[in-house]
Amino acid sequence: MKSENKTIQEMIYYPVTQYKMVRGDGVFLFDAEGKSYIDCASATFNLSLGYSHPAVLKALREQSEKLIHVTSSFQSDPVNDLVRKLVEISPANISRVHPKVCSGSTANEGAIKMAQYITGKSEVISLFRSHLGQSMMMTSMSGFSFRRSNFSNRFPGSLQVPDPYCLRCFYKQKRESCSLLCIDRIEDFIKYASSGQIAAVIIEPISGNGGNIIPPEGYLQKLRQFCDEREIILIFDEIQTGIGRTGQMFAAQYFGVEPDVITTAKGLGGSGAQIAAILTNERLAGLPAHDHSFTYGSNLLAAAAANVTIDIIRQPEFLSNVQNTGKYIVERLLHLQKRYPVIQDVRGVGLMIGFELSELNGSPAVKLTNYLASKAMEYGLIMRTSSYGHGNVLKIRPPLIISIHEAAELCDRLETLFSAELS
Repeated sequence: MKSENKTIQEMIYYPVTQYKMVRGDGVFLFDAEGKSYIDCASATFNLSLGYSHPAVLKALREQSEKLIHVTSSFQSDPVNDLVRKLVEISPANISRVHPKVCSGSTANEGAIKMAQYITGKSEVISLFRSHLGQSMMMTSMSGFSFRRSNFSNRFPGSLQVPDPYCLRCFYKQKRESCSLLCIDRIEDFIKYASSGQIAAVIIEPISGNGGNIIPPEGYLQKLRQFCDEREIILIFDEIQTGIGRTGQMFAAQYFGVEPDVITTAKGLGGSGAQIAAILTNERLAGLPAHDHSFTYGSNLLAAAAANVTIDIIRQPEFLSNVQNTGKYIVERLLHLQKRYPVIQDVRGVGLMIGFELSELNGSPAVKLTNYLASKAMEYGLIMRTSSYGHGNVLKIRPPLIISIHEAAELCDRLETLFSAELS
């Protein structure tokens, strides 16, 4: 047999560790040896309700006994309910839902297609360090050159501009005196680095893979005004920040800004159901269905899971827990920072938290960041770093169901990791 005498690492296309996971329960993941890990990454930042949430499992079982999938040209209760709920929990200007997408990448592509179709323009602005997705279009618009370097046939018509990374400001400014120069200078990029035909700006309200960068006060409001003055569509990529991650249903609500489009995925599936959606205002209505439609979008099982997920997360007491546990973790990290100056910055909103490691000279401590993330497994923590291992930020984004007691255990384990590896 072809697989004879081969290890799984030799047969599976992508790299995998030696750990074999067999069970999950809430914020905990268990390996084949029975060891438990607190998952600080919510798998791939998508398990908003943690592993094996009973309400999600119940919804999947019940829907599977009725109908697993039907073409989206027909109505169904799960999808109809999902559309209504997404409109209800979104900013006031959102009135339309496109559910026939199956990933964050396809949601972002669809939002861009809508902007291009409605405006008749083609180019898109994204930010340095933005992720956006893995498809060819989204790879082309990534804010990292290393993600584009292997592909010569990239999607044309995008330009990347500096992000609001105040700690390492591209323009060497200080926030108290910069007047948000990073937005003002976008006009120069449009004038000199584009064709002038800008259809959309796409932005993660808090960067996901790019280092958990939180825009300074007033940045998103000024960006909204900038786009309005130039009739540019503003797209919020809320694949990671949406569905309660910031302590609000969407980061748009946390920041008090109404984008033209919100894309959502990941946490919408609760315990891992594959689902995504594009949420738009009336201006973006009208893209023909055949221009953006995927077989496994509008899946009934996934929609059933999403409906339960929304019902749970939208409750005020649930969102309050996200806010409180997030504040607790940030406070513990700030105390840790006092003991370990290598922690240069701690930043977080709700349970979207990151802390940045730097060398004594202030340069990014990338090697140390990757080392600690790797060693974290030995201390019962699953941690991920920024920028696919090229960055210097350790991310803490556990399932939103985490309790204060579990958050304390997470921080205890993290302190043990730092004490053992850095003392």
